[in-house]
Amino acid sequence: MNAWDKEVDLLVIGAGAGGMTAAITAQFEGCTVLLAEKTDRIGGSTAISGGAVWAPLNAQSEQVGHPDTFEKAWTYMRNTVGDAAPASMQRTFLASSAAAVDFLEKNTEVHLAARAYSPDYYPDREGAAMGGRSLDPRMFDGRLLGTHFRELRDPLPEFMVLGGMMITMTDANHLLAVTRSFSSWKEGMKLVLRFVGDRLRGYHRGTRLVLGNALAARLFKTVLDRRIEYWLGAPLKKLVVESGRVVGAEIEHEGKLSRVRAKRGVVVATGGFPWSPDLRAMLYPQPTGPWSMSPQGNAGEGIEIARAAGAALGKDHFAPAFWAPVSILERPDGSQLRFPHLVWDRAKPGLMAVNAAGRRFVNESTSYHEFVLGMYRSHQSVPTLPACLVCDSDFMERWGLGLALPGGRPREHLVRAGYLYRAGSLDELAGKLAVDAAGLKASVERFNRFAEIGEDPEFGKGSTAYNRYLGDPAHQPNACLGPLRKAPFYAVKVYAGDIGTACGIRCNENAQALDADDRPIPGLYAAGNDMHSVMGGQYPAPGITLGPALTFGWIAGRHAARHAAQPQVAMETA
Repeated sequence: MNAWDKEVDLLVIGAGAGGMTAAITAQFEGCTVLLAEKTDRIGGSTAISGGAVWAPLNAQSEQVGHPDTFEKAWTYMRNTVGDAAPASMQRTFLASSAAAVDFLEKNTEVHLAARAYSPDYYPDREGAAMGGRSLDPRMFDGRLLGTHFRELRDPLPEFMVLGGMMITMTDANHLLAVTRSFSSWKEGMKLVLRFVGDRLRGYHRGTRLVLGNALAARLFKTVLDRRIEYWLGAPLKKLVVESGRVVGAEIEHEGKLSRVRAKRGVVVATGGFPWSPDLRAMLYPQPTGPWSMSPQGNAGEGIEIARAAGAALGKDHFAPAFWAPVSILERPDGSQLRFPHLVWDRAKPGLMAVNAAGRRFVNESTSYHEFVLGMYRSHQSVPTLPACLVCDSDFMERWGLGLALPGGRPREHLVRAGYLYRAGSLDELAGKLAVDAAGLKASVERFNRFAEIGEDPEFGKGSTAYNRYLGDPAHQPNACLGPLRKAPFYAVKVYAGDIGTACGIRCNENAQALDADDRPIPGLYAAGNDMHSVMGGQYPAPGITLGPALTFGWIAGRHAARHAAQPQVAMETA
C-alpha cells in the first residue's frame, strides 16, 4: 500500500485567485484543504494584475445604472468569443459568475465594486455594456494581514510610486493635478501621508492596497481567518494516479518530497505557462521572447504534470495568450524591467504607433490585446516587432511614456539606458529607431491633420466609447487625437508581451480536467490560467481572466466537496 505523509479532502496547487477561491469554497463546504504554492509568496498573477473582475449579471450592475440580461451578455459573448471556446463553457461562466461573486461577497473578505462606467472592449458590437459588468476590488488595509503581509506578493513597480505606494488611475490623475486643483492636492496629501506613515512604522511598502493586490490580499485574509493550511515554497512534482483517478500528489516541501493524499481531488491552478520555453515555442506565434508580465514562477509545470496524468490541452482557441505591448528596460546587471502599456498612455491625444516603415498600423487606443494582434498582422509584411510608440514634448510632460514619468521628472537615465529615445527632429528620431524617416514624417503629417479635424479615417483612434474612456475628456473634438509638433520628440519600443496564457487544460462545466476523448479525469480539476480559457484567447472586456478564475475556482471547490470521496483507507506514514 502506498505511504502518505498527509491526508486532506482537497489539495489545491497554486495560491492565485482561482486556487484560493477553490480552497475557500471547499473548506466552506466542510472539506479539509491544503493550499500548496510553489513560490515564497501568496497571490500569483492576481497580486500583480489590475484586479478587474468581469462578472456579467452581478448584483451591482443595476445599482450602478446598467441593468443586464443573460440574453444580452450571451449575445456579446457570441459576437466576441464566438467559437473560440466551447459554447457550453461560455454559458456556464455567464450562468455562474454572479453566484460566485455573491458567495465571496457574503462569506469572505472579498468585496468588489461595480464600475459605473467602463465600456466593454468592443462597445459597438451587439450586446456590449457601458458599465456594470466589470468590478474592482475595494481598497484593503494590508496591516490587517499582520506579520503575513510580507507573504503577499508585491505588486509591479509600475503600479507604485515613491518606491512603494500603490495607486489607481484615479489616484494618478489626482497626483498629476496637485498643483492645479485643491481637491486633488487634498487627495494627494492623504495618499502620501499614509504612505510615509507606513514606512515610518517599518513596513517594506505601503499598506493601502488596491487593484489586484487588494483582491489577492482579501482572498489571503480569508484563508488566514478560516485557518486553511498553506505551504509556501512547495512546488508540485507529480500527480498520483490509481485506477484512472487522481488520488493525491507529490509535493516538495521543506527539503523533502511529501506525498499528500487528496480524497476528493486535486485542483491545479499554477498560473499557466507564460514562462515555459517549450510550451511557448509550441503554441505562441513567432517571433516571441521573454516578454511576459506574469510572475516568472508561472512556467507551466501544473499543465505539464496534468498532461502526464492524462489531461488534454484545449483546442480551437483564437490566441494562446492574452497580449499586451511591453517596453523593456535593460538594467546594468543584465536583468530586465518590463512595462505593460495597458491603459495609461496609448489612448491619450498625441501618441502614435509605427512599424519599421514609419507607418501606423493600428488604432493606438484599442485594447492592449487587440494592439498586439495588430502588431502580428503588420509584421507579416513590414517588421513590427518591436513597434514604436512616438510622441512629442508636450505629450511627455503631460502624460509620460512608459517608464518615463510626466511633469519634468528625471528621465536622462532612461535615455542613457537605451529605453527612451529622444531627438530634436523626426528625422533624427527615425535614425535612432531604425525606421524609415520619410515614412515617419509622412505619418506624423497625416496624424496631425486628423487631430485638427478630430477624426482618424485610417484606424479610427478615438472612434469608440472604450477608446474615449481611456483618452482625455478635456481634449476636444477627439479625446484620443492630438498633434505631434513640439521637439524634442520621444519614443519607446514595444514588444508582443502577454499578461497570461489562454491555452490550458481542457475542462468541462464542473472544472474537471478532460482527457483527449473529452472524458473527465476523476479527481482532477483546473482553475485560473491552467484551465483552457472560456474566452478562447479573445479579450472582450476588462477582467476576463479574473472573472473566470473566481467563477471556476468556486465551481471546482463546490463540485469536489459535493461529490463522493475516495473510499476511506488506512493512513500510513512514510
